[in-house]
Amino acid sequence: MGFIKEFKSFAFKGNVVDLAVGVIIGAAFGKIISSLVEDVITPLLLNPALKTVGAENIAQLSWNGVKYGSFLSASISFLCISMVLFWLIKFANRINKPEEKEASGPTKDQILLTEIRDLLKNRA
Repeated sequence: MGFIKEFKSFAFKGNVVDLAVGVIIGAAFGKIISSLVEDVITPLLLNPALKTVGAENIAQLSWNGVKYGSFLSASISFLCISMVLFWLIKFANRINKPEEKEASGPTKDQILLTEIRDLLKNRA
């Protein structure tokens, strides 16, 4: 098999194309979530909380050259992003939740099997 045919068979398999689409959409979705956290949630919730404790520039905190503020900032950002993703996934699952069917009683097969069982009990 020639190199071109082998590459074409690899690159255009359904799995590879689906994976590429998933990665691209995931990257775009990641930008949306990051923007929501950085541009909406942080200014509304996190900045006022940091101002009350006197740590407005948390990323600038350091001690003897150790920039622990950057680590704290990244950790807080991670927690905010994961919380937003949790809420979005929970909301999406609620929307896509299949409706549960109500129990309508035994089926015809179940009724027939119950009758057969009862007849066999009476025989013995």
